[in-house]
Amino acid sequence: MKPFTYQRAADPVSAAKAAAEHPGARFIAGGTNLLDLMKVQVETPTHLIDVNHLGLDRIETTDQGGLRIGALVRNTDLAADKRVRRDYAVLSRALVAGASGQLRNKATTAGNLLQRTRCPYFYDTTKPCNKRKPGSGCAALGGINRGLAVLGTSDQCIATNPSDMAVAMRLLDAVVETVSPDGATRAIPIADFHKLPGQTPHIETVLQPGELITGVALPAPLGGMHIYHKVRDRASYAFALVSVAAVVGPQGQRFAFGGIAHKPWRVEAAETLSGAEAIAASVTLGAKTTEQNAFKLPLLRRALGAVLAEAKA
Repeated sequence: MKPFTYQRAADPVSAAKAAAEHPGARFIAGGTNLLDLMKVQVETPTHLIDVNHLGLDRIETTDQGGLRIGALVRNTDLAADKRVRRDYAVLSRALVAGASGQLRNKATTAGNLLQRTRCPYFYDTTKPCNKRKPGSGCAALGGINRGLAVLGTSDQCIATNPSDMAVAMRLLDAVVETVSPDGATRAIPIADFHKLPGQTPHIETVLQPGELITGVALPAPLGGMHIYHKVRDRASYAFALVSVAAVVGPQGQRFAFGGIAHKPWRVEAAETLSGAEAIAASVTLGAKTTEQNAFKLPLLRRALGAVLAEAKA
């Protein structure tokens, strides 16, 4: 047991200030990922800041015709919201495809965006992991890497982003809203929010020290058919080997992919192409596979083909 201190924040700015003032602090809401990591001492925060009482648990219509989703909206409530089910069905379907019902009842919108990789070597403190301990090496490169990334990787890390929700958010061009310890706010396009590993895989987002997510804004709804197709090793409570979020309609087509990279993957240029073969080839350009995970490339193509066939049905 690693000792830590605890406080309940009164408002978003004071929460951000507290995080900046306590090196090693972490925000805690649902705790569905953080507590697991604390149990195996991958995360050893010195100070926990409870943000559950900040009033960030509402879904509101924006002046631009979209939705603003509070950082503390639970995944179950977001998936069940009638506006989300009607206008952003791909998001609702992605949420339902993730985790279990019990976890979705606790997990929050911000926490989902910030959840950490499920690479087995990240969780195994007896093995080197540059994400867990920078400069120690990457055991996954020569180890069991069947479920790991084939795009956007580096010689430092081949971990995947585990979120289903973030894939749908990327498809929808969501914007992540934050507040800093000095009270300044930012609006970060989700395309820029998660970082690729490069030489610093332990830096997973563009958030600055103490910066707190307050919400996520969705633009006006996209017409067309919304689809979320997830391929995994078992029917429930499993992370994606490959997932495809899609909106296909008269206005065109959009695709975002999960299970294949360190962040939700979208290649807008590929959306102008026709047919699963051509789109998949464009999306996976520059892929680096291992003997174990090379199957993800044809799997992505087949999953995309299934999505396109469903859209035409």
